[in-house]
Amino acid sequence: MATQDFTTTLLVNATPAAAFTAITNMRGWWSEQIDGDTENLNGLFEYHYKDVHYCKMQLVERVENEKLVWLVLDNYFKFTKDKQEWIGTHLIFELAPKGKQTQIRFTHQGLVPAYECFDICQKAWSNYANNSLHSLIETGKGQPNTREDDGFNAQLVEEWRQQEQPKATTALRISFVTDKTAQVAFDAINNVRGWWTENLTGNTTQLHDVFEVQFADIHYSKQELVQVIPNVKVVWLVTNSRLSFLSNPAEWTGTRVCFDIIPKDGKTEVTFTHEGLVPAIECYDACSGAWGGYINGSLRKLVETGTGEPTTKE
Repeated sequence: MATQDFTTTLLVNATPAAAFTAITNMRGWWSEQIDGDTENLNGLFEYHYKDVHYCKMQLVERVENEKLVWLVLDNYFKFTKDKQEWIGTHLIFELAPKGKQTQIRFTHQGLVPAYECFDICQKAWSNYANNSLHSLIETGKGQPNTREDDGFNAQLVEEWRQQEQPKATTALRISFVTDKTAQVAFDAINNVRGWWTENLTGNTTQLHDVFEVQFADIHYSKQELVQVIPNVKVVWLVTNSRLSFLSNPAEWTGTRVCFDIIPKDGKTEVTFTHEGLVPAIECYDACSGAWGGYINGSLRKLVETGTGEPTTKE
C-alpha cells in the first residue's frame, strides 16, 4: 500500500541561495538546542529537548541552492511506545525558483500516518517550516525553540499531556448520501470556491496544492492537499490558522480535513471528518455548527444541483 510521507510546501520572497542558507541554519528556525554541523556535507549534529526528544542527523546530500537531505541516524521519543520511530527517515528540502519567489518543498520521508508520532510531529513540522523557517528567510529572524524552553516544544509537550487525560476525543464527522456518482461528488469537493467560500486564493484540486481562505477578520486558514485519491478520498492538512475568536487562534493548525467517498447501494456516501476538531477544544461548538451548514447544506447542494451556497466575496 502506498505511504503518505509528511510534506509541506511554502513560497518565500527570497532567492534560492538565501533560502538554502536559511534552511542550513537549523538553530535559527528549529531549535537553539542543536550541537554540531548543520551546513556541510556529511556533517553531524545532535538535537535534544529535555528528556522528551533526542535525535542525531547527518547531511547526506547537498546540491547547492537546490536540495538538502538529512538522514536520521539515532532517535529517542519519551512519548511513543516505539522510542526510535524516526530512525532511518530523511528530512528533504527541495528548492526551485517560481518567478520572483522560491518554492521550498519539505518532506519528512518515512514519517507516515501509521507512525504513533505522526499527528504531533506533522503539527510540529508545519509550524517550524511554514512559520519559523518562512520568517527566518523573509525577515532574518525565526522562532526556534530556545535553550530556556519557552518555544513551540513546550506547547507540544503540554498537548501530549492533555491527550493522555480522559476526555472526549471523537473528531467531528458529518455524512450525507446522494444519488450522484462518486465522480460528481469528488469534483464538487475539490471545487472549494463553489461550496465553502469565494474568498479563496490558490489551487484546490491536485496533490500538494495549497490554498488560503479568509472570512473577514474572523478566520484565516491555509490548507495543503496531502492525499488525493480520485473518486475515493481527499485530505487537507491545515498548515496555518488564525481564528480571532479563540484564546488560541491557531487551534486548527495541524488538524486534517478529510472527505471519504463511498459507493453504497447504488448511491454515494460522502463522509466529512475534521480530525483534531473534538469536543474538548474551544472552537468545537462554533466550528461544528459552521461545518454542518457547509457540508450538509452547501456541499450537498453543489453535488446534487451543481450550485452550492458558499460565502461570497461580499
